[in-house]
Amino acid sequence: MTEGTTPLGPRVVLFCHWDGRGRVQEHTRRYAEALRAEGLSLVLTSNAGKLAPEDTDWANSVFATIILRRNVGYDFGAWRDALVACSLPRPETTQIILVNDSVYGPFRPLGQVLRRIEAAPEPVCGLTDSWQRRYHLQSYFLSFRPEAFRSRAWSTFWTRVLPSRSKEHVVVSYEIGLTQAMLRAGIACAALWPYVDLIDQVRQDCGARRLFDDVDEVRAAADQYILDAAKNREAMNPTANLWEKLLDNGFPFLKRELLRSNPSRVRDVARWRSAVRAIAPEEEDVVRRDLRLTMQKRSP
Repeated sequence: MTEGTTPLGPRVVLFCHWDGRGRVQEHTRRYAEALRAEGLSLVLTSNAGKLAPEDTDWANSVFATIILRRNVGYDFGAWRDALVACSLPRPETTQIILVNDSVYGPFRPLGQVLRRIEAAPEPVCGLTDSWQRRYHLQSYFLSFRPEAFRSRAWSTFWTRVLPSRSKEHVVVSYEIGLTQAMLRAGIACAALWPYVDLIDQVRQDCGARRLFDDVDEVRAAADQYILDAAKNREAMNPTANLWEKLLDNGFPFLKRELLRSNPSRVRDVARWRSAVRAIAPEEEDVVRRDLRLTMQKRSP
């Protein structure tokens, strides 16, 4: 662990990073800088085990603390180690935010998101929620207030996080398990962009297009797939199947996995360029530069 040039404040972001070469890519830098611009203190926990020399000076200027570790336990192992290494929560801690580098963006100011979290009555907030397997807040961005992180449920959960090498175990026991642990303890959890609201809006938009004979065949096909799945009560991944609806409603990110490999086989993902260009034109090239390094056997 190394200390950066800035002290740790009351609102702390634990930023999980991984890159096979130990590089901090451009989109990750921009995300971290956007968080820091909002007055948050950042802790970098890199599962790469190293940082390239050309990234070390930048990281020291942005992060209050830098932790280099092996990639065991994935994000939750990294966050657990950061909580221990930084003695969090401290007496002065008022907010802990867990994030990772699995997104492109932000395409919109993060201040809007942080103000919505601050105004929310729930002490645990994510950006999106999922009903896949079991209800949970998706773990790429999670915010906790003292009612949550000073609870017994919080401390018990983190003492049970093990350095697992199984991604399946991490998803089931930790990503889903954290939300479920909070809910079982009576601690309210909420998503800023709830899944059920997004599905309802797809229904409304489909009805409006039929009314005005406004047919975009690609989007209509994608929306029909969503409606068919919803009718059968099949849970979908909102950051994949509902990516465009999220952007339409002010969501600031796109998942890297969606663009690089599209494991959910989302039909309209090729529209990402025009969607990003419409809200943050300068970010399109940032995304494209990362895809040139990471995308295999497909085109953007």
